[in-house]
Amino acid sequence: MATAAIVGAGLIGRAWAHVFARAGWDVRMWDPVESQRTAAAGLVERSLHELARHGLVADPAAAAKRVKVLATLEEAVAGAQYVQESGPEVLAAKRETFERLDAAAGPEAILASSTSALVPSLFTEALAGRQRCVVAHPVNPPHLVPVVEVCGAPWTAASTKQRAMEILRSVGQVPIDVKREIDGFILNRLQVALLTEAFRLVQEGYVSPEDLDHTVADGLGLRWSFMGPFETIELNAPGGVADYCERYTPWFRRYMADLPPASVWDDASWRRAANAWGRQPTPQEIAGKSLWRDERLAALAAHKRVQEPHSD
Repeated sequence: MATAAIVGAGLIGRAWAHVFARAGWDVRMWDPVESQRTAAAGLVERSLHELARHGLVADPAAAAKRVKVLATLEEAVAGAQYVQESGPEVLAAKRETFERLDAAAGPEAILASSTSALVPSLFTEALAGRQRCVVAHPVNPPHLVPVVEVCGAPWTAASTKQRAMEILRSVGQVPIDVKREIDGFILNRLQVALLTEAFRLVQEGYVSPEDLDHTVADGLGLRWSFMGPFETIELNAPGGVADYCERYTPWFRRYMADLPPASVWDDASWRRAANAWGRQPTPQEIAGKSLWRDERLAALAAHKRVQEPHSD
């Protein structure tokens, strides 16, 4: 039986435990905070049963029994073939954690980080086993959104990256190969580009935040839920991507001359957009809406599972 160690039992760590447990792996969890350790197994079990209602977990009770929470990091990683760290986005803490992981994990274990903000060379350079370290950056929540950005440092072994992607694919995720380090990886750079233009359009009074959200949720997002931007534009011109670019390049060049500036994110600017949104939900309201979001994502995942992908 394959074993995954999950280091960090917060929201992301618990979702990773769910991913591996439902795929048949033994899961060993650890968190430095006792209250997180105490709550982790029960919360993972609950999420497994919630997704079973959508047909996304075959045997939630059996999967839950495969999840164990251990008292120390060293106990959690002993014998694991794959380690997923999901700790704070603090460089000093990340370096300290990976030093401990490199010392405690077996020599063949892959050491992966969920970091969204730190490229792997920043916290693995000094490690004796640095060749087995990668970033495996998920999207929140990873048990419902399967894409994982896999990025190595310049010294990461090609075989490590290949094995990590094979493991992630085998447990139902969709790994993408980030070919070299870049700040923000791929997904967050796309997200920031869209958010920056969205905030600018609201700040300058072109559209309300609510109608901006409709533009994505009831427009672009419907296609993006099953096609990416390249596949989308391929269908928007008779001759495919090249034809699309030939038709619309002059238009896009005009847009590129008026890109939003970095000042969109100055305090006064982003606050103007936030005030236009107007809502100030309580933590309880945010938690409730997060559950609604997860239900919708589960329903979408179930729908996509039963649809045949188009064959090229």
